[in-house]
Amino acid sequence: MRFSMNPHCLQCHLRRNLDLACTLGTDEQAMDFARDLMELYLRAPREVSSPWLAPETARLLQKHYGLDLDRYRLEKEASNRFVMERFDQLREKAVQAPDPVLAGLQLAILGNYLDFSALGKNVSFEKLDQMLDDALGMELDGEVYRQLCGQLEKGGKLLYLTDNAGEIGFDRIFAEMLAQRYPQMAITFCVRGGNALNDATRADAAAVGLPFPVIDNGNCIPGTQLDQLSLEAKTALETADVIFAKGMANVETMYGCGWNVYYAFLVKCQLFVQQFGKPLLTPMLVRELQNP
Repeated sequence: MRFSMNPHCLQCHLRRNLDLACTLGTDEQAMDFARDLMELYLRAPREVSSPWLAPETARLLQKHYGLDLDRYRLEKEASNRFVMERFDQLREKAVQAPDPVLAGLQLAILGNYLDFSALGKNVSFEKLDQMLDDALGMELDGEVYRQLCGQLEKGGKLLYLTDNAGEIGFDRIFAEMLAQRYPQMAITFCVRGGNALNDATRADAAAVGLPFPVIDNGNCIPGTQLDQLSLEAKTALETADVIFAKGMANVETMYGCGWNVYYAFLVKCQLFVQQFGKPLLTPMLVRELQNP
């Protein structure tokens, strides 16, 4: 399975950005913006996935409409506040669960809902509160979870690839449960190297009080674009015993890399519905294709 750009991704990217453009100016401006987008599509290497387009798309929105490159700043701040206002209660929920690591994982996956880029105005903090009430009833692939726990028991280095702001607070809970059960495991978090939609950066890691070492990937592409990583991030990936990757963009940019990666995410687009055969908002825990 590969996640290179396909007609579905192209249509989705063009539609979402043109819908936004039409709210910001005239039809003539929207057509000028669309022409620049189409030139971007023609320049894109054939093998890249949709997240590769994000930095240049942000620059085009700034060029044509003056949008801030950090245009999700308010949503990111609200997401971080949401989780921190509930942090102690949610962490205690995980601690008191029969399996604190599984409970932390379930909470972390639900945190993937805080995606204003993919879900837009459909993101509702009230709905997430309701989802959190039933978090510990989440069904995941039990065999993949057992493989993950078995490798964490033996491993020495875990690299945790984050996704969205706010979500990173839920990731903190999961990582703290991991640190308690597997004290020999050194956990390092990797965030984005700059503004990438509403993804987490070093500032967001600080906002949720992340108590683990934090590095960044050296670029502004959502996900983990392997050919554009900083040396620090590339070294961390190559030397990790286990890689835990949150969100669809990490699947799109990494799946098929051959490293020991466990992907955790909610299904949030029709491409993933088709690829995994699951309805929208289904929680997923998937392992990179390799011998266990």
